[in-house]
Amino acid sequence: MEKRIELEKRGRNNNEIKELILDNCRSTSIEGLTDEFTALETLSMINVGLKSLKNFPKLQNLKKLELSDNRVSNGLSTLIECPKLTHLNLSGNAIKDFDELKCLSKLENLEDLDLFNNEVTSTENYREELFKMLPKLKYLDGFDKKDREPEEGDEDDEERRNGEDDGEGEDEDGNDEEGEDGEDEDELDESSEYDEDDENDISLAEVYNEELEEDNSDWNEEGGDEEEDDIEDEGSDDDEAGGEGGAKTGASDAEDDEESARGKKRKLED
Repeated sequence: MEKRIELEKRGRNNNEIKELILDNCRSTSIEGLTDEFTALETLSMINVGLKSLKNFPKLQNLKKLELSDNRVSNGLSTLIECPKLTHLNLSGNAIKDFDELKCLSKLENLEDLDLFNNEVTSTENYREELFKMLPKLKYLDGFDKKDREPEEGDEDDEERRNGEDDGEGEDEDGNDEEGEDGEDEDELDESSEYDEDDENDISLAEVYNEELEEDNSDWNEEGGDEEEDDIEDEGSDDDEAGGEGGAKTGASDAEDDEESARGKKRKLED
């Protein structure tokens, strides 16, 4: 147990530790746990193998003690030195009669006691007698005097008592962790999903536009080639027509020159 305590301390001083979990470390008695743990509020020693609570330290701020699945049968009187204790779990131990439990009546703040799977629970009028013995007790083995489970408000109060000193559930400004920031994160997540959808839509449109552009470019190239061919054909036809016209004009001019020359010759002969 001493080695486990040193590991759980992680270099911190004894008076700085508020929670100590020693579950499943093997020891038949309390060792290494001293009165120096003045800030300790939660102590868990489940399935350790303890037979007695002898040498249990004076822990003035201890509120929650978990001792289930051990072999404890005596020594509960040492818990009187833990006046702020509100939750005590002794289920699965070896407590046989009420005599060993009478000392718990001195714990004025004890509200929740669990003795499930102890021999004492088979005693006649077990629940009635124990609630009489411990008048401040609210819940025994998970149920109140009327066999009702803890209400939500009571559970919240207990959690708040256990976490208020550690600032659980609040940030530096005293706001709940799941407050506005959490809502903003949800909104951001939703907007990111919308953005992803928009990006997908845009990408599809771009692909569609690219396909249209490719089709248009193919059509333009084919149409342009045909137009150029038509223009070239028309140009060649014009050139041929012009050539034929020029040839005809040249022939008529030559004939006129010959006739004029003949006319002059006739005049000279006359």
